[in-house]
Amino acid sequence: MKLPTAWINAGGLKAFRWDRGQGSNNIAALACLMVIAHNADAETGEANVTYDTIERATGLSRAKISAGLDVLEQRVMIERRVEKRRSTYKLVGVAAVGWGALPARPLYSAGKEMMFLRDFNLRKATELNALKLYFLFVARRGRDTNAANISYDKIEEYTAISREKIRSALSLLVTHGMVHVDHIPSGQSKYGVSSAYRIPHIRPYQHLGTSAREGLELAEAGDDMPF
Repeated sequence: MKLPTAWINAGGLKAFRWDRGQGSNNIAALACLMVIAHNADAETGEANVTYDTIERATGLSRAKISAGLDVLEQRVMIERRVEKRRSTYKLVGVAAVGWGALPARPLYSAGKEMMFLRDFNLRKATELNALKLYFLFVARRGRDTNAANISYDKIEEYTAISREKIRSALSLLVTHGMVHVDHIPSGQSKYGVSSAYRIPHIRPYQHLGTSAREGLELAEAGDDMPF
């Protein structure tokens, strides 16, 4: 699915901080954004999703879904329209230049649940940081390498996640199979290595051990959503 990424490249993830009383709402916001993006029309960015759909996918309470949607609307990331008691959510920026391929169907169980999100308890900054890293890697993925080649310094610059907290957030993503980490020779040192972060289910056969190939990214990401 298509995710508008201009806001990420402009440093928008830094606004999602683990501040007192707001950390869990920020987790909820990014979780809701993922579900909306999975169900959005690729051309218009509009998604007809219900609270029930979001609740089933994420495990969030209806109160947290409401709080998360409010955060997204306040930050002008979605536009919400209510007609006959049914809400439509539109991703802001779909028509603008810049989007990332976001895996959809492979992330869901047969029960239409995303276990990665349903395991969250909304009490840990690591959960928020993991979501921020995931969205950053989607935005920074290079089509030539099929991976996000980005240093800890740049991660901190784009997300405001301090260096000492990046590793635990990465571990959470890796444990849930949301990111694969490849180690490549560093351009800074003859003997050093750097890390490249690959999103599973996006061009799954293109990685460091294969040659580049052409294909339809969205089809491989599961563009037969929505449910």
